[in-house]
Amino acid sequence: MFAANFDYYRPATVAEAVQLLSTKENAKILAGGHSLIPAMKYRLAQPSALIDIGRIPELSGIRVEGGKLRIGAMTTHAAIAASADVKAHCPLLAEAADKIGDQMVRNRGTIGGAIVHADPAADYPPNLLALGGSVTAVGPNGSRTIDFAGFWTDLFTTALAPNEIVTEVTVNGYGKGTGGAYADLQHPASGYIVVGASAVVTVANGVCSKVSLVIGGATPNPVRASAAEAALTGKAPTAENIAAAAALAANGISNPIGDSFASGDYRVHLAKVLAKRALTQAAARAQ
Repeated sequence: MFAANFDYYRPATVAEAVQLLSTKENAKILAGGHSLIPAMKYRLAQPSALIDIGRIPELSGIRVEGGKLRIGAMTTHAAIAASADVKAHCPLLAEAADKIGDQMVRNRGTIGGAIVHADPAADYPPNLLALGGSVTAVGPNGSRTIDFAGFWTDLFTTALAPNEIVTEVTVNGYGKGTGGAYADLQHPASGYIVVGASAVVTVANGVCSKVSLVIGGATPNPVRASAAEAALTGKAPTAENIAAAAALAANGISNPIGDSFASGDYRVHLAKVLAKRALTQAAARAQ
């Protein structure tokens, strides 16, 4: 099937892109296009205009500032997975990026496009929420920062205004004494996650001084496993303590997603299993 007719624009700057998005009715931003283009071919999306931001130089690149990674919205998954800076300051993010789709998808898909699409089965959201950080969005009224904790608001929905564009993603890095790990079960046909668990654990003086655990894929948006985090914080990262914490990983999950491949109950079960794996590996990497 072919997409409906649309106008095509290729702005040279962010300001020009924002102006087009604000003035062209029913316009959509084109980033990597891996979600939007198939939806257009099936007529699930019929924008009247596409605004291609792929050639705006300032939207690509990775830099380190004050222990944080600042990643341009149009930076590809492959670039993030291969980046020496990401591997050095936030290896968990490089690991997650390297698991997305296949090589062709990673070479074309972008972090900005992926997080704005807000697919519950995407790899970035649980990992970004576990790591902590924010999104920079630019609109007609200027720039604003949106914390990851408030960015994803519902199924395929974010806190972005209709005329705002994500320009940068800021992610907290981590160093010695902290480990991160991502455990997931992928759908065998699509490669999207059925459920994923992302853990970041800091170990000091033999105990877990800080624990971050987020479950993705089980609900429309990633969910922080607060009960599991609290259960392991202040405890030694033993197999027994990790198992006890992981058993609480699904406490924050209500009305889990269920489909023909995996029921809601199965996703709840997976949350506990994968949380245990992620916590175990993250704690081991921290020591």
